[in-house]
Formats: sequence, C-alpha cells, structure tokens
Amino acid sequence: MIQDIKKINFTKLNGLVPVVVQDNHTLQVLMVGFMNEEALHLTLASSKVTFYSRTKQRIWQKGETSGHFLNVVDMFLDCDEDSILILANPVGPTCHTGSLSCFQKHELPPLSHIGYLDKIISERILYPQDNSYTNQLIAKGLNKVAQKVGEEGVEVVIAALAETQDEYLGEMTDLIYHMLVLMHVKKVSLKDIAAVIAERHKRKR
Repeated sequence: MIQDIKKINFTKLNGLVPVVVQDNHTLQVLMVGFMNEEALHLTLASSKVTFYSRTKQRIWQKGETSGHFLNVVDMFLDCDEDSILILANPVGPTCHTGSLSCFQKHELPPLSHIGYLDKIISERILYPQDNSYTNQLIAKGLNKVAQKVGEEGVEVVIAALAETQDEYLGEMTDLIYHMLVLMHVKKVSLKDIAAVIAERHKRKR
C-alpha cells in the first residue's frame, strides 16, 4: 500500500493522476481512470476504487450503480510519483459492456490462467455448489485432497515417460489443479509460494 500519499503529484494534470487497475489474481488490466485527492481519500477509506469522472466532472465509485465494485488489495505509486497502480478483486465484470476488462481484446498471459483457476477455487469455497467437484473433494477432508495430489503426481510421471504430449499436458493440468485445492485446504496462497520463490532467488544471486 502507498506509504505516504502526500508524495503523490497531482499538479501535472491539473489535480488528477492516472490510475491503472489490475485483477489481483490474474494481473489482467481491468481499466484505466483518474483520481483527484478526494477520490483517493475515498478509495482508501472504503477500500473500493473511486475515480473522478472528467466527463461528468464528479466523483464516482466504480460499481455504485451496477454493484460491480473493485475491492482494493494493494496500491502502488510509480517512480515519478504521478501515477497509481491498484491491484483489486473485481466483483463481476469491470467494463460497462459486460466484459471482464475494458481492454476486451487483451488476452491473459499464460501464467495468469493459473491465478484465474486459483480464484475460481477460492470462490467455490466461499460460495459452495452442490455439483462442484472442488466442493465435493474438499468435503472429503485433508487426507483425501493430499492423496489426490499424490495420485496425480504419479500419473504425471507415467504420462511423461510413456504417453503422448497431449496426455502429459492433461495430467500436468490435473496436478496443478489438485495442488491449488490442497493449498487452499492448508490455508496457503499463491502469494505465499511466490514469496518463498523470491527469497530463494534472492539467496542465489
């Protein structure tokens, strides 16, 4: 989170700063808007992204009419201290067209799909569905979830040694999914894993 908001330079654009909003899970760019000081303070107070509309010349909170809020996870200031990057958890589509992103032709980077899958698992836990395999698996307990990871790991080895590339990719995908489920059961996030990777990388420099 931005440590000192007094450093933000609102003078370059006559009281405004551009704001880029990314999905916290996939890092997909959701939209770009502008904030003045009032919008910034309201964003920090509500933890919901709030902009200043240049066309309507007023403060507006994303989702104020649609309910499709952008819930703030973290905020960063750029090196020139005149632009803001926000990581947010979107509630519903961000674009008024119904698209997840205002950049409708922007495809997710490959690794972002893992974050998207992780988000779906998280939503299944928060909002269980009777026909959900994820919910059915988690209901069987930690031992079963861990066992499934082991089984999928064995299938990956077999596929790598004796099956086609497509079969191998399918087994790897199954393994990653079950590992993500186990992480959720163990209360571990992708952010936790990334922190360990970063620390190991730091030590090897």
